[in-house]
Amino acid sequence: MKKTEVVDAVAVKTGFGFGTFGVSKRKARDGVNPATGEKIKIAATTVPKFKAGKSLKDAVKK
Repeated sequence: MKKTEVVDAVAVKTGFGFGTFGVSKRKARDGVNPATGEKIKIAATTVPKFKAGKSLKDAVKK
């Protein structure tokens, strides 16, 4: 099972207002190697994302 399939399976809903998981795509971009200052290309990639639900946000505020 690929990472995106796992995230998609969990993305339905975790329940109890905890939050939801999803998949986000990042575009390719230019970057800089901090050690050498060399300009590099950063490839496009797919990453997991999480959005906290209301009950989780309220619990953190307490």
